[in-house]
Amino acid sequence: MVTIKLFNKKVWFLVILLFPPQVFPQECVILLHGMARSNSSMDKLSNALDKSGYLTVNYDYPSTKYPVNKLAYQAITDALAQCQQTSKINFVTHSLGGILVRHYLSNNSIDNMGRVVMLGPPNKGSQVVDELRSMPGFELINGPAGLQLGTENDSVPNTLGPADFEVGIIAGTSTINFFLSTMLPNPNDGKVSVESTKLEGMADHISMPVTHPFMMNNEQVIKQVIYFLNNGVFKLIKDNSIAD
Repeated sequence: MVTIKLFNKKVWFLVILLFPPQVFPQECVILLHGMARSNSSMDKLSNALDKSGYLTVNYDYPSTKYPVNKLAYQAITDALAQCQQTSKINFVTHSLGGILVRHYLSNNSIDNMGRVVMLGPPNKGSQVVDELRSMPGFELINGPAGLQLGTENDSVPNTLGPADFEVGIIAGTSTINFFLSTMLPNPNDGKVSVESTKLEGMADHISMPVTHPFMMNNEQVIKQVIYFLNNGVFKLIKDNSIAD
């Protein structure tokens, strides 16, 4: 019996050496924060994605220093380098981050492209930019990219075309900035109207009672983000919570 057991162990050892168990690489999620924010604003969402089994790259980029085209190429090229050997590349973005993804994908392809979730993206621009861009200090605070996010036909968001990738969009319907909300059609999140978040070709779109600056930290938003990455659609019930 001892000889048989020893033989079996040797056989299994050889099998493992010759036919190692297949290891499936993780999917990567690149997180891109919004204008005048940092990657720390996406920490809670990044941690939740980590716990869900994704490899996350919570990328910090200088959102107020350069125009959209330069931000998009630099940020996404650098972030992609951190997603090597992963099975798919997904994106989760807040506000301006969504426009960077659209700009990059309008000029570049990603072979193992996965899904995108955009939080409060100004996909048709924002009337806040229309109203305030000429005011002293606007460019200083929001940078060259901020000037490019108006609603005019030749603004950057309105020249990028429809989505040819799988994207779900979450819009906010609450505000903590009532002054800015007066410049926007209702409903809005204090920076972007629900209508302006919509994008031709999107896979799914939902509105939730969250505000623009903090929507990425909302527990129900985070659950919806993960659900879309896993399934390609959002899961809705009447109170905007998700059943287990």
